[in-house]
Amino acid sequence: MDRRITEFVAALRASGVRVSPAEAADAMRAIEQAGVVERRFFALAMQTSLIKDVKDHATFQELFPLYFGKETPPPLLPPAGGQLSNAQLQQLMQQMEQQVAQLSTELACLWRAMLLGQALTQRDLDRIMGSILPPHVSNPRYRDWMARQALRELNFRQLERALRELLAQLREQGVDEQTLQALAEAARANQAALAAQIAQAVGEQMAEQAREEGHARMRSRSEGALLDLPFDRIDERDLEDLRKIVARLVARLRTRLALRQRRGRTGTLDAKTTIRTNQRFGGIPMVLRHRKRHLKPKLVIFCDRSVSTQQVMSFMLLLIYSLHDQLSRTRSFAFIDHLYDISIYFNEARPEVAINQILEQIHPTRSYSTDLGQALREFCRDHLSCVDQRTTVIVLGDGRNNDNDPGLAAFEQIRARARRVVWFATEERWKWGVYDPGSLSSDIYAYAPLCDAMHEVTTLRQLADAIDGLFVRA
Repeated sequence: MDRRITEFVAALRASGVRVSPAEAADAMRAIEQAGVVERRFFALAMQTSLIKDVKDHATFQELFPLYFGKETPPPLLPPAGGQLSNAQLQQLMQQMEQQVAQLSTELACLWRAMLLGQALTQRDLDRIMGSILPPHVSNPRYRDWMARQALRELNFRQLERALRELLAQLREQGVDEQTLQALAEAARANQAALAAQIAQAVGEQMAEQAREEGHARMRSRSEGALLDLPFDRIDERDLEDLRKIVARLVARLRTRLALRQRRGRTGTLDAKTTIRTNQRFGGIPMVLRHRKRHLKPKLVIFCDRSVSTQQVMSFMLLLIYSLHDQLSRTRSFAFIDHLYDISIYFNEARPEVAINQILEQIHPTRSYSTDLGQALREFCRDHLSCVDQRTTVIVLGDGRNNDNDPGLAAFEQIRARARRVVWFATEERWKWGVYDPGSLSSDIYAYAPLCDAMHEVTTLRQLADAIDGLFVRA
């Protein structure tokens, strides 16, 4: 049992659940108290000791049955529930052996276990599982489907046909119907128990495969590799690792920003003010004056809600709203062919929850629908008062407006009121301004002269550096 628990903890870690050695030891001690006889208490003891975050509950529920079984397969029953006489048992075994010749080696093993109620040995089970292809998926959601496929490969239904033939032969030999019925019920109950045992073995194979894949992914995708992984190449398996990296990035950024804030209280030496202040001392600099630096910017953010920018938009909003204590105020807008105020989502929920709500409720309804120009005009009509001389405006997107009016006049209005305008470009620099048949012309170089900075943000590292730059001279 200790080995199985250790393997289960390793599988949790491979699936992205944080389990420390101390927590694994706590689980062992909890199990000593709860025991393993009552399965529900056993599962609760494990879950309480190992799971800290509510989002990991689903992973625990998926993996637990693979290591400890949905339920222990029922024990096999003796032939006809133990009602056969010695003569009838000998008659059954003779007929059973005649059927064996029609079955494969693996099915013959299952056939004997099914009729005689003899449990499979581990060697028998290994031989049976070795005769079929291993599962080609490791996601535990597909466990039942892969188990059915394994039974099909074994031609498990042939056992039912063999049972019907056996019963017919015994009936011809004069065995009474009550005995035949008891024999059939016990055999079919054993058949179901054997199917459950095979399904459990398939689940263990899938868990082992998932653990190996998890270790391989951890070896191949280090933090550095994930930081430099282009957003358009991120798959579902990388998302959880990237969210953990974002949490560490936020901590690092917050530490650096706090240091800058302390230094900003002093600022750089202001020579002119110092000279004027010290005129009363004959020009001798007795009192120093410094320029104050205001490091907490006020942000207005425009995010392209195209499918191609979904990942970078999600991570940028997560980073910025996780640094809320370093910001004076943040207003966020998403645009497709119209403008959507998404700040309300962040006012009512945690950043990760708000982002999921935005992605679910605001999405393109047709292809080639992006129109930043229209969104800028709507902003100037309805929300221009959000921008003042303390505001840094961030535009996240590729500048591809599908040959629509780029809205430069509205962009100039925003630029005239803002402290700074920064563009986060979601395409590699070599693609800027290049015609793309999929999204037509790019207007990014039309917007560029009105921006104070242009940043390429196609990886998480570039995005974090660009956000960090907002606080250097805000």
